[in-house]
Amino acid sequence: MELLSLKEHHARTLLIHYRWDVEKLLAVLVEKGKSCLFTEAGVTVVENVDDDAPLSSSSTITCDICIEDASADTATRMECGHCFCNNCWTEHFIIKINEGQSRRIQCMAHRCSAICDEAIVRNLVSRRHPNLAEKFDRFLLESYIEDNKMVKWCPSIPHCGKAIRVEEDEFCEVECSCGLQFCFSCLSEAHSPCSCLMWERWSKKCHDESETVNWITVHTKPCPKCYKPVEKNGGCNLVSCICGQSFCWVCGGATGRDHTWSRIAGHSCGRYKEDREKQTERAKRDLYRYMHYHNRFKAHTDSFKLESKLKESILDKVSVAEERELRLKDFSWVTNGLNRLFRSRRVLSYSYPFAFYMFGEEFFKDEMTDEEREIKKNLFEDQQQQLESNVEKLSMSLEEPFQQFSQDKVMDIRMRVINLSVTIDTLCQKMYECIESDLLGSLHLGTHHIAPYKSKGIERASELSSCWNTKLGSTDEYLPSGGTSEHDRPSGSGSSDDSGCSYRKRAKKEGGGFFDLNLPAEIVDRN
Repeated sequence: MELLSLKEHHARTLLIHYRWDVEKLLAVLVEKGKSCLFTEAGVTVVENVDDDAPLSSSSTITCDICIEDASADTATRMECGHCFCNNCWTEHFIIKINEGQSRRIQCMAHRCSAICDEAIVRNLVSRRHPNLAEKFDRFLLESYIEDNKMVKWCPSIPHCGKAIRVEEDEFCEVECSCGLQFCFSCLSEAHSPCSCLMWERWSKKCHDESETVNWITVHTKPCPKCYKPVEKNGGCNLVSCICGQSFCWVCGGATGRDHTWSRIAGHSCGRYKEDREKQTERAKRDLYRYMHYHNRFKAHTDSFKLESKLKESILDKVSVAEERELRLKDFSWVTNGLNRLFRSRRVLSYSYPFAFYMFGEEFFKDEMTDEEREIKKNLFEDQQQQLESNVEKLSMSLEEPFQQFSQDKVMDIRMRVINLSVTIDTLCQKMYECIESDLLGSLHLGTHHIAPYKSKGIERASELSSCWNTKLGSTDEYLPSGGTSEHDRPSGSGSSDDSGCSYRKRAKKEGGGFFDLNLPAEIVDRN
C-alpha cells in the first residue's frame, strides 16, 4: 500500500493475483512498470477524481445488462467506470461467489478485466444473503493460506485449525504447535533425506507390496491364463486354477489336464528357455532388492518406536540418579543424547528409501553410467554404515542402568554419550552434504529436493501474537487471528522466532465479528 500508494483492496488484489509472492510482484514492477503490473492483475486506479464521483441523486441510467432504467441510488459505478443497476451487480456477485471465484470477481462489462471493489461486493450481497457475504469474507481470508506457497494448513487429523508460515525455503520440515511434524512441501510425514517424489512412491510401494507380495511370492504362482495367484494344496505338480487352466507347478507353464508317471500332456519343463529365465531372474532380483531396503527401513522405524517408549524409563533413571549423592548433578547429557538418538534414527530410517530410488533405475536410469552408479552407491553406503554403527552404540549406552553405577562409571558413560552425539551429528551433516552435492546435485533433473538437515531437530512453529480487531462488513482485511494488521505491518509479514516459521489459527466466531473456521470450508458452509 505504501510502496505503490494503493488502497487496501487494490493491494490485496495484486497479492492474490501473484499468489502472495511479493518478490515476484516487485520483479514484474521493475521489469514491466506499474501500468503493466496493474493491468495484468485487473487493478484500476482512478487518478481523475471527477470520473469516480458518485452519480447525481436526480439522474437515471440505463443498465446495459437488464436494459432497464435505474435511479442513481439503485445503481453502482465501479472504479473502471462501468455502471449497472444493483440487482444485476448482486446477481453477478452471488453467481461468482457460489462458483468459488470470490477472490477475483471481474466487472460485468464486455472485455473488462477490472476486479470489483470488495466493499461494494460485501455491501450489496449482505443485503440479500448475509451468510453469502460471510462466505465471501472467508474466501478472501483463506486466500492468504491456500494461494500462498509459503503458508499451508497443518495436516493434523483431527484438524487443529492452525496454519504454518515459513519465512525462507518451502522445502523444509516443520512442527506445528499441536505437535505434528510434517514435510511443508508435500504435507506428508517428515521424510528427509527422501525427496517428496521418492517418499510418495515408497509409501505406495510399501502399502501395496510389503507383506502381501512377500507371502504371494513364497506360497503361490500365477495362473498362465488369468494371472491370478494359485496356492498349491497337494503334492502333485500338476495344478488347476479356478478358471479351469492346468499348469505345471515347477515352471508355471500351461499344460493339458492329463498327467501320467512319465509325462504331462502338452508340456515339458525340462527345456531351458533363456528369455523366460531372464525375466524370472530379474523379477526375483527386483523383489530381493526391495526386501533388502524395506527390511532395514522397517527395522530402524521399529527401533525408533521402541526407543520412544523407553524415553520415560530413561528419564526415571535420571530421577533416581539425581537423588543419589554423586558429584555429578547435571544429567542433561542423557536427554540431549536421547534427542540425538531420535533424530539420527529417523534420518537413518529414511535414508534406505532414498538409496532404493537413488541407485535404482526408476528415476535416474539415464542420468548415470553403471560405473558411476556403483561408485556413488559405495560412497553413500560407507557413510550410512558409519552412521548406523554409531547410532547403535549410542542406543546401547543410553539403555545402560547408569543409576546403579559408581561415580567413575557414570562419568565414563557420560563422556561416551557426549562423544557419540557429536560424532553422529557430524555424520548426519556429511550424509546430507553428500546427497545434496555429490548425488542429487550432479544430476540434470531438478525435480528432487530434500529438506536441509537441522542439528537441533525439526523446527517448531511459534504462535503469532493476537492483535486483530476486525468487524464484519468493514473494509478491513480478514486475516486469521494471531496475525498482524496491514495497518501495523506490510501484508504477508509476521513475527517468528529463530526457527523461521510461525503459525496462524483460524478465527473463531464471537458474536458477529468473526466466523468459525476451525472446520474445513465445506463443513462450515453446511452448518
